[in-house]
Amino acid sequence: MLPLHKLKVLDISQIMAGPYCTMVLADMGAEVIKVEKTNGGDDSRQMGPYVNDESTCFSQINRNKKSISLNLKDERARQIFYRLAEDADVIVENYRTGVTKSLKIDYDTIKAINPGIVYCSISGYGQTGPYSHRGGFDLVAQGMSGLMSMTGEPGRRPLKTGIAVYDIGAGITAVYSILAAHIHKMNTGEGQHIDIAITECGLPWFAWEAAAYFAEGRVPEPTGWRHRVSAPYQAIKTRDGYLMLGCANQRTWERLCGDVLGREDLMADPRFITNHDRGQHVEALETLLEEIMAEQDTDHWLALCDQAGVPAGPINDFGQAMQDEHYLARGMVEEMEHPVIGKMKTIGFPSKFSRTPSQIRSPAPLFGQHTDEVLASLGMSEPERNILREEGCIK
Repeated sequence: MLPLHKLKVLDISQIMAGPYCTMVLADMGAEVIKVEKTNGGDDSRQMGPYVNDESTCFSQINRNKKSISLNLKDERARQIFYRLAEDADVIVENYRTGVTKSLKIDYDTIKAINPGIVYCSISGYGQTGPYSHRGGFDLVAQGMSGLMSMTGEPGRRPLKTGIAVYDIGAGITAVYSILAAHIHKMNTGEGQHIDIAITECGLPWFAWEAAAYFAEGRVPEPTGWRHRVSAPYQAIKTRDGYLMLGCANQRTWERLCGDVLGREDLMADPRFITNHDRGQHVEALETLLEEIMAEQDTDHWLALCDQAGVPAGPINDFGQAMQDEHYLARGMVEEMEHPVIGKMKTIGFPSKFSRTPSQIRSPAPLFGQHTDEVLASLGMSEPERNILREEGCIK
């Protein structure tokens, strides 16, 4: 039995942030009914690449869910949604602020039907504040929060991160917030509204940058492949490529010098005595280390670092990462059977539960695959469903 097997979730979100949240809840056992619009469903269904005309983007982030399609502009469809909401524990939505109110599926409306509902809204800027009316996306958030100003190399064009870090971050924030609100509901019976802004979710991650700014007024700048504080904590060039070296404290620095490089004299160099000294002379340190490490291949240095207890690792491309023996041994690449795509691989589960491990119980649903099943469970007959389908209320 999975830990969230009694949790019932209505998912009216799309693209990434909301669907990532509900996928994690579903992976842990929640029953997730994904409510999609009748005109094409979740917009990510139109995002390639495709296999047999089915979006693999959609399929990667919507496993373990059921899909129904309702035209929520139709009062009959809203009445179906209300009936589902009566029995739900959680609703997740990421409409632009104000849209749920116009559709009459906003928190206040649903709360009147189900006072214990945990209703989570994910939007670009949140439900309040001077920017709440604006649409917001991951890259906009990366720019606004200051992340892009410190990503990349000094003096060069600002760079985004390689993945949609704030979309996923908003989904993760939604997961733990929903679980906290659900625990509160279990203790008190009270539901509540959770307001999550994509542009805010990552700000708490800037803990060290905030320390420097609030204490000294120092604005963090891009440091490229180097760490902002510790050294050598960066990418180092070897004979055949690069490795990431993580000497974040004095102990690992000394092990690097003595056990890996065989250069104990570096520990006595006045430029490199402390971590602060090394940070102040990082360019000279980098030049010196690369002169030494250019004599051997990456694997040679990684083996020595491993033996010495010096944190280090390869700089993989994504293909190499997905074939890494460690990830494979820990189940971070899973396989599932999709009815249209066929056998497909997907990312596994980062949390390893000893008693209730997450599992793929079903692939991502086809568009509207479970509409009849869910509506039948509400007591709606096949002739009734056929009429609603012919009139565009459901699909």
